[in-house]
Amino acid sequence: MFNMNEIVGSHDILMITLDTLRYDAAVMEEANCPNLCGGGPWEKRHTPGSFTYAAHHAFFGGFLPTPATTHKSEHVRLFHSKNTGFNVHPYTWQFDSTDIVSGLQAEGYRTICIGGVIFFTKKVPLARVLPGYFQESYWRMNFGVTNPRSTEHQVNHAIKLLHNYEKTERLFLFMNISAIHGPNHYFVPGAKKDSVETQRAALRYVDGELGRLFQAFRERERPVFCMAFSDHGTAFGEDGYNGHRLAHEVVWNVPYREFIL
Repeated sequence: MFNMNEIVGSHDILMITLDTLRYDAAVMEEANCPNLCGGGPWEKRHTPGSFTYAAHHAFFGGFLPTPATTHKSEHVRLFHSKNTGFNVHPYTWQFDSTDIVSGLQAEGYRTICIGGVIFFTKKVPLARVLPGYFQESYWRMNFGVTNPRSTEHQVNHAIKLLHNYEKTERLFLFMNISAIHGPNHYFVPGAKKDSVETQRAALRYVDGELGRLFQAFRERERPVFCMAFSDHGTAFGEDGYNGHRLAHEVVWNVPYREFIL
């Protein structure tokens, strides 16, 4: 585990949610994802929410996916709210606010959100809640699930922003990647419906685009602490279930990685 009390303040922080990515699909594509998995394999974790809105509320509260183990000693959190009365690991960074976003802002970070799925569109009040955590938030139609090049457009926008900020400025960039969320059948020529195979193809596409974002961060002055994980999985007919916002292991098991760029 990284000592977050050494990370916060000295590193830029990049949080990427790979919306709807199943753990099994991610593991099958490790060899084909040099940017996300070049430094190691995915870790199996359990998400705190079975769909985007619930999971992200937990994430911003400091409740990232939990290690899929019964050994509680391994359930060490990167972030934790102050003065809760719980024992906190020495490496856990504690924030004195309602959420990690405002907590990082209080530490001098510029907080930026680049949205993807419907809960980040800001088109209706409900879709303004999650982006509302941030000082800056962005969403465009071509960032959404219906655009086969959505990650390309999201990364282009992020790189443009990075070039506008001073390299000495502390940044917390959150990006919700929409491409893996359905519909994703168009990533496999001839496919008519979403499946594990089309989700794997979407992940390969996403990894290829994220390489440009990682390189742009490496060109800044600070090292970058990156967290990349799924908010939930989705069912493709297992035990009769389809989709998410339901209790099935393919929904609750998610891939997780943290690393330094």
